[in-house]
Amino acid sequence: MHPHLRPIVLTVWTNLVLMGCASTKDSVLPDDGPSMKSIYDAHVASVGAEAVTALRREVAGRPVGHDDVDLAGYSRTAYTELETMFPRLPNPTLVMYVFPHLAGVERVPVPGYATTFPLYERVEYALPGEVPSGQR
Repeated sequence: MHPHLRPIVLTVWTNLVLMGCASTKDSVLPDDGPSMKSIYDAHVASVGAEAVTALRREVAGRPVGHDDVDLAGYSRTAYTELETMFPRLPNPTLVMYVFPHLAGVERVPVPGYATTFPLYERVEYALPGEVPSGQR
């Protein structure tokens, strides 16, 4: 950024911050708006009663349970949304055996051990539509 632009940018940002602090809750969210029930009723009227009745019948047929597994088909989480849109590409884990050896200047004995590491340095993700749904 050019040095002569810094005071202008600082002035603009200061004005924006002060304008944001000067607003009140009532000016941003007025109390005279429609209620959630009226918004829902208007939506139901626009969609049609048949679609809402079918949805209620489908949800009512689901047994009520006590853990999250019961909601697996009815809810989306951030994990399932990302897993669906951006699936991880395979990154196989390699196993390496380190033979017993003497280490360092002191020649300290190190017993043999196995270690694992991924084939690629970082996790890669496919773009939406890049991997067919059956190959995940």
